[in-house]
Amino acid sequence: MKPTTLPIGTLAGFLLWVGLLGAALFWWSSVSRPISPELKQVLRSQPRLLQGFSLVDQYQRPFTDANLRGKWTFLFFGYTYCPDICPTTLGTLKQTLDLLRKTPQDADDLQVAFVSVDPERDRTDVLRNYMAYFDKTFIGLTGQRQQIDNLVAQTGAGYIKEAEQTPGNYLISHSSSLFLINPTGQLVAVFPPPLYPDSIASLYRELRAHY
Repeated sequence: MKPTTLPIGTLAGFLLWVGLLGAALFWWSSVSRPISPELKQVLRSQPRLLQGFSLVDQYQRPFTDANLRGKWTFLFFGYTYCPDICPTTLGTLKQTLDLLRKTPQDADDLQVAFVSVDPERDRTDVLRNYMAYFDKTFIGLTGQRQQIDNLVAQTGAGYIKEAEQTPGNYLISHSSSLFLINPTGQLVAVFPPPLYPDSIASLYRELRAHY
């Protein structure tokens, strides 16, 4: 008795059906996982793909939307002359990263990027020294004003340059939230102040588990 065989078309259809069923089950299991109320507060209702920007880091290397792929990214906007919010937030990010580093897989694909909204004063050498003060892995970004504003607009951040107190001496009011980008380059969460390392690390781990 010859073994039963399926026509090629039938076999292809069966394999397609199995693949679709597997994808559906994976999707259902991911969306049915409960999300904590705290995570719901920071999640965006719809992820937003960031694209089409071009900056340079503190070592004058290009940094574009392509550099967001394959990594989780905490994005923060500020400037090195900031008297309070920026050093406090970068210190918080340093503590958060140290907490996540206790479990290597939580931090291996995580990067922190600080985008200066003061390119006139924040040259790459200034950013290099400023980033090194907090963590040697932190990325300091600057560039043309138009490119900075492009990224600011895409994230929904904002800033206003205040009147000069003396020539070259001024403050900049800016967003103090953290923006979390997933490894596909999508903005998925916004962490508003007050910011606490334990809370950020916990919510990041929970969010990461849903991906």
